Amino acid sequence: MDQLLGPLLLFSVFIIFFIVLPQRKKLKQEKKFFGELNKGMKVITNGGMHGKILELNDDGTVIIETGAGKMKFDKTAISVEKSSKLNAPEVKK
Repeated sequence: MDQLLGPLLLFSVFIIFFIVLPQRKKLKQEKKFFGELNKGMKVITNGGMHGKILELNDDGTVIIETGAGKMKFDKTAISVEKSSKLNAPEVKK
C-alpha cells in the first residue's frame, strides 16, 4: 500500500497544477470578457464570423451585425481569444 502512495500523490499534484488551475484561470477570463461586452464592440464568433454587437439581450444572446446582415448568437459563441485581440488597444512603437 505504501508503494502506491507516492505515485498517487504525484499524480494528484500534476492534475491540480496542470489541469485544474489553468482551467480556473481560463474560466475567470471568460467571465470577465462576457461581463465587459457592450454595444459597438467588434467580435469574432467561434465559427469565424466577424461583426459588431448591436444588442445585448438578458437571455444570454447578442445580435451581431455581419456582412451578411444581422444575426443572433449566444454569448458563448463569441471567441474570447480572437475578440480580445481584435479589440486590444494598438501599441505604439
